[in-house]
Amino acid sequence: MKLTKNEYGRLAKLRSPNSKIYRNVPMAFLVGGLICVVGQVLTELYKAAGAEEELAGTLTSVSLVALSAVLTGMGLYSRLAKYAGAGTLVPITGFANAVVSPALEFRTEGYVPGVGAKIFTIAGPVIVYGLAASAVYGVILFIAQMSGAV
Repeated sequence: MKLTKNEYGRLAKLRSPNSKIYRNVPMAFLVGGLICVVGQVLTELYKAAGAEEELAGTLTSVSLVALSAVLTGMGLYSRLAKYAGAGTLVPITGFANAVVSPALEFRTEGYVPGVGAKIFTIAGPVIVYGLAASAVYGVILFIAQMSGAV
């Protein structure tokens, strides 16, 4: 059966469930905001414990990644995502979930071929593009400094 783009679009629209936008948007906002509040509370707790601002931020990031990974491993992060939708995509927790999920899914294939390979399904491109961008920015900064512009 061959379909044109228009026919496929109509069929996809007909078969796709309707989005509950009036529920999804507020839930995403609330849960995403709650994750940010948890991060801010952690930062303040670390600072109250004597950590300097930069160290407190680093400890908060590590804590949020660890918490997200543990919740993913327990199957709780996906349950939260069902209700919160895009609210769970707050960058650091969403990234941790995206890295841990494929690793858990393929753990039956063994630690190296399953967990070891699949953990980089999402992380790999982020690392590659992050390193490439930092190299380009470094070269631009070096040239700017050598020319006296900075």
